[in-house]
This record gives sequence, C-alpha cells and structure tokens, in this order.
Amino acid sequence: MTPFGHPRAPSRTVAPLARSAFPDPNLAPAEGLVAYGGDVGPERLIDAYSHGIFPWFNDDDEPVLWWSPDPRAVMAPGDLRISRSLAKRLRSDRFRVTVDEAFADVTAACAQPRQSSPGTWITPRMRAGYLALHEMGLAHSVETWCEDELAGGLYGVSLGRMFFGESMFTRVSDASKVALAHLAHQLDAWGFTLIDCQLPNEHLATLGVREIPRRDFLALVRANNAEASRRGRWTFDR
Repeated sequence: MTPFGHPRAPSRTVAPLARSAFPDPNLAPAEGLVAYGGDVGPERLIDAYSHGIFPWFNDDDEPVLWWSPDPRAVMAPGDLRISRSLAKRLRSDRFRVTVDEAFADVTAACAQPRQSSPGTWITPRMRAGYLALHEMGLAHSVETWCEDELAGGLYGVSLGRMFFGESMFTRVSDASKVALAHLAHQLDAWGFTLIDCQLPNEHLATLGVREIPRRDFLALVRANNAEASRRGRWTFDR
C-alpha cells in the first residue's frame, strides 16, 4: 500500500454512474464507493475531483469504480511534519528535486507492482487519463533524482487551491518524502489550503496527515471550486 492508498473492492451494489453527474458522495457508505462505470477521460476526472471523488479499479477490463471514503485523510501544506532525519536529508545535496519534468515516468513508476502488493490500480487507461490532465496543466508530478536517476516522486491533480494526491513511489530511502516536502513547501507559498491524501495510514500519520469527516472534506471541496486553478507546467520558486 502506497502513502496515497485506496480502499478494497466493494462489498455491496451501487447505482451506475450517470452520463454527466455523480451521485451525492455524502450518501455513499463509509467505505466510499459512490458509483461505477463511465470513462477516465480528463473531463470525467475533473468532474470527479470537483466533487471529492477519485477513481480506483484493478483492471482495464473492469468498470471504473469511483470513491469518496469517510473519513478522509488530509494535510494542510504547512503542517507537514519534518523529522530530524528528513530535515538532515533535505539539507544534504544527495537529491535534486524537480516538478513536471517527467510526469509519464513518475506515473509509470507508481504503476509498478510493489513487494507488498503484486497488482496495480494505475492501469494504462488510468495513466492515459492523468497524462491528458497533465497536458491540460491540471495534473503535476514531483521528481526526486539521485545521480541523474529517478529515485522517487509523486503525482496528483491540482484544482483551485487544493492538491489531490494520487500516488507516490520510492527507489531510494526518503526519496518520496523529499518530493512531498518540496511540494508541500511550494504549495504553502502559493497559498494552497489542503493536500488530499485519500485514505489514512500509519505512514501518512507520521508526516502530519489527519482525518476529517467526509462531509467536512466535501464542504471544503465545494468552496474550493470557486478558486482559480494554477494551470500550466509548474516550476519551483527559487
């Protein structure tokens, strides 16, 4: 399970996804399954994130499953908890950190099976949807490099002043944490209000991620929809 995790398969039936709108996620069970079906094109993804919903499914041959779990794992960018070891790593010159330089490579790395989980939810269809969002300037990646090799990173969707984290990966110790630290610092400087981490886990808790009720999260998302999005390719302020 990666830091930006996903729930298990549904244990009950739900209504199929309507063509142009999602059901109210407040009415979904706590496990979070809102609807199924539809595509993962950029318009559908924008509609989903604008309603506090994200996709997850195991295979391109399966219908898309749409989720909004209760509670929700979130973090204000300025609340990232930096341990002594991570602070030391950030002060060192071991890693070079970039943003939006290798989006396709980061999503491909996130899609690789993990030792603890041989499967992947980041299918070719899913990756194509996020790549389209990236080309629209609404999905972004942060890359951590070690001796010019991609050592870790993360990607997610930016709408308004919220960043909806999707997945992280690491090949070198602390590489994904370094990516998250740089992202959080930049989002805080830009006045972003929240990083959505989807589901809580022990790893995220050590970084300062907290749980809030779904109804509160959805209210924040609705308010965020009035904010202008920071579109286009990102670069770190220097």
